[in-house]
Amino acid sequence: MEDSREVGGKNAALGELTRQLRHLDLLVPDGFAVTTDGYESFIGTGQARTSLSKVLNSLDTRSFSNLLFIAEKARRIVLECELPADLVGEIFQAYESLMHLHGSTIQVAVRSSAVEEDLTEASFAGRYDSFLNIRSKEELLLAIRKVYASLFNARAIKYRVQHGFTLENAQLSVGVQVMVRADLACSGVCFTVDPDSGFREVVVINGTWGLGENVVQGRVDPDEFHVFKTSLIAHKQAIIRRRMGTKALTMGYASNGMGVENRATPPSLRDSWILTDEEVLLLARWCVRIEQHFGKAMDIEWAKDGITGKLHILQARAETVHSKKNTSVLKEYTVTKDAPAICEGQAVGVGIVAGRARILHSLSEAYRFNEGDVLIADYTNPDWDGVLKKASAIITNHGGRTSHAAIVARETGAIAVVGARDAMRLIRDGEFVTVNCTEGKIGKVHKGVMEWKVKEHPLDKVASTHTKPMLIMANPDQAYDNSFYPCDGVGLMRLEFLMSRELKIHPMALAAFERVYHASDIMRINEITRGYKDKQTYFVDRMSQGIATIAAAFYPKPVIVRFSDFKSNEYASLIGGKTFEKDEENPMIGFRGAARYYNENYEPAFVLECKTIRYVRNTQGLTNVRVMIPFCRTVKELDKVLEIMSQNGLERGVMGLEVYMMVEVPSNVIQAEDFADRVDGFSIGTNDLTQLTLGIDRDSEQIADLYDESNTAVEWMIQRTISAAHNAGIKVGLCGQAPSDSAAFASYLVHLGIDTISFTQDAFMRGIQSIHQAESKIKSKHLIEI
Repeated sequence: MEDSREVGGKNAALGELTRQLRHLDLLVPDGFAVTTDGYESFIGTGQARTSLSKVLNSLDTRSFSNLLFIAEKARRIVLECELPADLVGEIFQAYESLMHLHGSTIQVAVRSSAVEEDLTEASFAGRYDSFLNIRSKEELLLAIRKVYASLFNARAIKYRVQHGFTLENAQLSVGVQVMVRADLACSGVCFTVDPDSGFREVVVINGTWGLGENVVQGRVDPDEFHVFKTSLIAHKQAIIRRRMGTKALTMGYASNGMGVENRATPPSLRDSWILTDEEVLLLARWCVRIEQHFGKAMDIEWAKDGITGKLHILQARAETVHSKKNTSVLKEYTVTKDAPAICEGQAVGVGIVAGRARILHSLSEAYRFNEGDVLIADYTNPDWDGVLKKASAIITNHGGRTSHAAIVARETGAIAVVGARDAMRLIRDGEFVTVNCTEGKIGKVHKGVMEWKVKEHPLDKVASTHTKPMLIMANPDQAYDNSFYPCDGVGLMRLEFLMSRELKIHPMALAAFERVYHASDIMRINEITRGYKDKQTYFVDRMSQGIATIAAAFYPKPVIVRFSDFKSNEYASLIGGKTFEKDEENPMIGFRGAARYYNENYEPAFVLECKTIRYVRNTQGLTNVRVMIPFCRTVKELDKVLEIMSQNGLERGVMGLEVYMMVEVPSNVIQAEDFADRVDGFSIGTNDLTQLTLGIDRDSEQIADLYDESNTAVEWMIQRTISAAHNAGIKVGLCGQAPSDSAAFASYLVHLGIDTISFTQDAFMRGIQSIHQAESKIKSKHLIEI
């Protein structure tokens, strides 16, 4: 890296990888660098430097009114210059050395490596041009001159001015690398930090078939893999999340033998993962070692050679967005007036923006775009940067979270929805829209102007409390963002909500698919589970991804996963549900919770739930996952469930497994001591406990005013549960709507000495404040009594 002044950041990093990390068997394509002295000798010949200075000094640096004219004139000056003979001789000598090592028919990539490039303070990624599939000495010399000329394209000139770099004294090195035959395989990018939230414990890998330019430019929706670093280091199955992209285009060598071109990806490849699990894990291990070597989060390009089958690292540079992000302030968004959604895609950034939608089919329409407009485009590349920096939000039909539009959005602080597919068709040009990127990985575009509130919480000023605040969660897409909350883990993760979000299919329709009799259900289930060897594998894979994502986000803090607790009418609404669910007069107190797990009509599905938890804990190494049994009416029922769990690899105490039980039926309170002998903790569910104590159907509007968690009878139930738990030496917490809605109720729980209180995300910061105030009052009273 100490050579970066001579060869630029990109080439220096490649040299560092080649020389310093050779012992890791990390593969970097062979090549050579034309140093900045080479550029200086080129630009210093004739009147080139003088002519360039004269042209560049006439640039309007305030409004950039003559930018395109200046850029074109500067590039023409560079392209008309000839490379010095001695430099040409050295280039040919290095090129011939490559041919001697790799064969006379080699193809090379010619890429820029600027001295200012790849700094933590400013990302120059994509500002300069690269040229692929260069096959001769003549093509090589022309490509090098074109790279030099790209120093003076409009986007690069403007970027240098805006970041305080001098124009005429820019220095450039050129990297010449043997092409990895990714045109016959795949390629992409990796981040050693989640590029949206800044969560640092994952490696995020994106890729597509063919050359990786399609990923960077956002022309395709790529495959994406998330690898948890802790599990990776422990040699566990560390892939906690994966998403298959459409990968509609494949970039390969042009049919005329020069340059590259895009072709439609065959359907069989669109529906196939670009990498095996072993390849994903190898790539992730390399990324972690690279991050450790450089001591900072990294942005890495990779490719797989279709001839040798080997993976290679093409480039490594410092990640430039989250190295500058202020993680000590948490912004909380609350929508106060909603609007219908028009379309959705992958969210980039966190926030809500409203503005006038402006559809641009090409840059020739850029004159129509005004500051603060919402850009709607098919995809973007660096030529669009001038437009992108005026946009309040960016919507693209194509692209993933590592595409050019996504990268620029993060750098400028804008939000984006990428891969929205039909955005240009569904959104009307000129209409007002609201872009909402506050619901995790899914970003939505809404019709009209919504209303919302934003509240900032300085996390470094949040007081610590004796009573542990925890989160209630169901959406894995929000896990990384929520990991920054000053919480003690997840007190309740609802498995049934994960089922409706990730599976969409009734669990028994997967456990006993042969029993599904509706033709439409059979067709839909087969379509959704396409690519899986069987339906049970689909269940375990989809559910484990959701659980593992949340568990990894909060590791090593506890994440308490509650087994499924839909009511029969809710289960029936899932695909295939009508085959397995009977109509009940009152599903709220019917076939639900623990009663399902040992019943022949659901036990096979419960076994799949157990297998999923076992996979996450044992195979993936996320032992911070605990389990919780809901709506357990009797001690005998609890014993039956614990026995089935044990038979399926979830035995309490083995590998530190803790088992909790929901307290939501009055019998749980009355027999609290007997239940406490069999579990590690209680979690009081105020919603069901209140309805069953007061005899109120909480779904009934007619008697809704009688529903009150602070009723004396309910409070007695809570007090008795806390006392029994502490006498038995087990933990007790509460997860329900009451403490999220009422500061007084949260204060009441603190006074009773409860161990944990779980809050919904929108009420979490208020909840901590209520706990702190209650504990302060108790402390003050104690001091007065003394």
